[in-house]
Amino acid sequence: MSTKTVTKIYLFLVFLHLLTVQLRSCNIFEGSWIFDESYPIYDSLRCPFIDQGLNCIKNGRKDNFYLKYRWQPTDCDLPRFNGEDFLKNFKGKNFMFVGDSLSNNQWQSLACMLHAAVPNSNYTFDRTRNRSVLSFPEFEFTITFLKDGFLVDLVIEEAGRVLKLDSLSRTEQWKGVDVLIFNSYHWWIHTGRLQTWDYFQVGDKLYKEMDHMEAYKIALTTWANWVDSNIDPVVTKVFFQGISAVHYYGKDWDEPMVKDCSGQTKPIEGSTYPGERYAGEAVVKSVLSNMTMPVNLLDITLLTQLRIDGHPSRIVNGTSMDCSHWCVAGVPDAWNELLYTILLQK
Repeated sequence: MSTKTVTKIYLFLVFLHLLTVQLRSCNIFEGSWIFDESYPIYDSLRCPFIDQGLNCIKNGRKDNFYLKYRWQPTDCDLPRFNGEDFLKNFKGKNFMFVGDSLSNNQWQSLACMLHAAVPNSNYTFDRTRNRSVLSFPEFEFTITFLKDGFLVDLVIEEAGRVLKLDSLSRTEQWKGVDVLIFNSYHWWIHTGRLQTWDYFQVGDKLYKEMDHMEAYKIALTTWANWVDSNIDPVVTKVFFQGISAVHYYGKDWDEPMVKDCSGQTKPIEGSTYPGERYAGEAVVKSVLSNMTMPVNLLDITLLTQLRIDGHPSRIVNGTSMDCSHWCVAGVPDAWNELLYTILLQK
């Protein structure tokens, strides 16, 4: 090994040590959005993995201010995302996002961030209705998205659509993965025509009505028990994607005359969101705190609450208002920068 190579390795190790010391005393999820002309990290028009509804520039969004903001923690700095280093550091590994469309939002962002870093790499990409797999053979690296919005089982029975709060059946796909990033929340708060179940079930008992957050906690506990019993923390790192904000009512951020996220071009300034927190936040933190397996919470709630400007809105003709998903490139890139930061620490 040459002296130059040894020096580079030494400097990188020193950097990681200093970064770890700094971040241990810093809550990277508390901060604000600052304008940064060097953003975005990639050009969405050159990324082949983005769903039509999320590619806001391609769909005609005229302003690009929403692309120029970087998440800045209050008490420390995040390392600049380096996609090629990411692939090299995790050579031979596989990452998997499991959850609803917000998991898919984050998967698409990371896919674009990595593709932009190695644009000449011969990747392979396969997408079906409920699964997306992107591989970089040169780095023996794979990222997968699995659609599973409840994590627990939803089955069709004689009684109707039954959400089994204490039953998991798709867990074989989660085994043997190096980094798992789970997500589940938004489907639990659906009501009326958006609700995709008729009954809850716990054990042998069916419930027509149950507090949705109570049901959510039972289901997350079922998931947590499986993780505690089946995941080896030496082999697999587990993350839980926190609750992503929605912006359908201006009154939620003290602008009662604003109908929704449409037309917003800048984040809320500062580090405080004027609206209420989500009931699911306490549920997630309670369940994770009682686990024996160390699970990292990507606590993205505040940083998404501040981004009233980052949604697709009604950019695609004929679509309904979308103030819950996020433009790609955009806000989910920060989620992956935070994921990258935590992984560097480890």
